[in-house]
Amino acid sequence: MKDRFDLIIFDWDGTLVDSIDWIVHCLQTAAAENACKIPGEQAAKDIIGLSIDKAMEKLFPHIDQKLQAQVIACYSQAFFSKQMSQKDLFTGVHGMLLTLKKSGYQLAVATGKSHAGLTKAMQGAGLDDFFHITRCADQTASKPQPDMLEEIMAAMDVPKERVVMVGDSVHDMQMAKNAGISAIAVSCGANSSEQLQRYNPLLNLQHTTELLERF
Repeated sequence: MKDRFDLIIFDWDGTLVDSIDWIVHCLQTAAAENACKIPGEQAAKDIIGLSIDKAMEKLFPHIDQKLQAQVIACYSQAFFSKQMSQKDLFTGVHGMLLTLKKSGYQLAVATGKSHAGLTKAMQGAGLDDFFHITRCADQTASKPQPDMLEEIMAAMDVPKERVVMVGDSVHDMQMAKNAGISAIAVSCGANSSEQLQRYNPLLNLQHTTELLERF
């Protein structure tokens, strides 16, 4: 695996940050406070990685735009009530990113978060200096469309065969497939190893930090 890639693109929630349970809690809280049907745990996990609008459409397909906006506002208020810190990273992630960067890899993030949300999260986690470029769901098309990855590759001028996507959700795997690049699945987040394996990832790891054993 060494010397095969130049650019590693990471998902954020569930891949670098141990935030899946918190996202599920905030989604369920927002639903309850707006008298919507409360999604089950896996249903909530299954929309993580999508843009917030796409996520709401999938979770609450029958509510009108006004109520959808209220649910989104409630979710955002709940989510950002918790100040992110380096403690929210999966164990060893900070050191892994530092090692990869020092080894010469270019690092990027492709996430369903908003740009403002990612900026705040990266600053709180102390990772704002680690990534060459990021793409968020409010800057281009939502996952699983390939736009995030294609825009990152174009900006970094790296060919597809030298790029790999690392993610924890089926949306990450499908996005990589749609962009025609390699993918590495990690089962520490939204979807199980069995669900991720259906997309034939290059590797199917339990923890993101296992990358260091391969790169």
